[in-house]
Amino acid sequence: MAATEAGLIRGLEGVVAATTRLCDLDGAQGRLAYHGYDIDDLARHAEFEEVVWLLWHGELPRPAELLGFRKELADAGLLPPLVLKAFRLFPGDMHPMRVLQAAVALLGGLDLDAPNADVGSAEANRRKAIRLVAQIATLTAAFHRVRGGKRPVPPRPDLSHAANFLYMLSGRKPKAVNVRAFDAALVLYAEHELNASTFTARVIASTLADMHSAVSGAIGALKGPLHGGAGEAVMRTLEEIGAPDRAEAFTQKALAEKRRLMGFGHRVYKAGDPRARILRALAAKACRQSGQGVWFDTAVALHEAVNRAKGLIPNVDFYSAPLFAALGIPVDLFVPVIAVSRIAGWTAHLLEQYADNRLIRPRAEYVGPPRRPFRTLAERV
Repeated sequence: MAATEAGLIRGLEGVVAATTRLCDLDGAQGRLAYHGYDIDDLARHAEFEEVVWLLWHGELPRPAELLGFRKELADAGLLPPLVLKAFRLFPGDMHPMRVLQAAVALLGGLDLDAPNADVGSAEANRRKAIRLVAQIATLTAAFHRVRGGKRPVPPRPDLSHAANFLYMLSGRKPKAVNVRAFDAALVLYAEHELNASTFTARVIASTLADMHSAVSGAIGALKGPLHGGAGEAVMRTLEEIGAPDRAEAFTQKALAEKRRLMGFGHRVYKAGDPRARILRALAAKACRQSGQGVWFDTAVALHEAVNRAKGLIPNVDFYSAPLFAALGIPVDLFVPVIAVSRIAGWTAHLLEQYADNRLIRPRAEYVGPPRRPFRTLAERV
């Protein structure tokens, strides 16, 4: 642990701040499970909707439950007209994460359960959670189309959540292979214990602020390059390198300049991020099929060069970059796409927090000047 001389733990590294039934993260062994189900099995065999249900209810859904849940999500995906009107007021070059954060806050005021001041109402919070999972996907796709001068595409009730997002983004029904790859990525990003954005959400909820306020705060935390923003930074780096045979020279120059290369290492995982391994295979297949193999090959070359030089290995955000690019997702939407997934974990943590709430209020050790007498303005000459 990174302790200071005073015995404090910088960045709260390794500090246990809550108990949870949602996510079992074994950093020493490089393993991750949701409610006991290994992430590898879930990514291979489960759809995102099944994982959302699992996180909320503790068990995978039965066929009838999944059918009903899909309908609930499809019915909740449409946006209020006022939100679409607001999109047209945002500058087209504003980062989509800022827009998403503002839009979620706006949705909080427009939500059907907004007049319900009792944030402890489990029924109202579940309804809000359903709308948030559905609407964050719609928000992200709709703003992208509006800023490009196109009309938003409403979700189709016959498509899965993953397929609907790709459809709403492009206006075309996606290929099954792309849907499967994107679905697996959503599953991998759905939940990850007390990461910065989830902890932010729980802190806000612990004040008994409403769920939309907590999610809006989580989106702000996710935006940072040391959290969800890393994937966008990785893709910018791959674009800068341009080709696999330039990765070695780029790496040597970047390290000599003490430049921080995003997408490598992890605060918790010491034996490697299990999600990165799965995403690498998904990215390889998607990039080949889309004719964008250069991004995967460049990523592999960068991975190998950095590993030789520093012994670092990729985290989840490294291979998600070429995967998202192969699926036709614009680079500045990479972080909002993580929010499209992580809303599952955020809402699950919020439901858990509201069910057994205690205000999260840590202390800080004061290291400033000792107490001293006040001097008037005339005396400060």
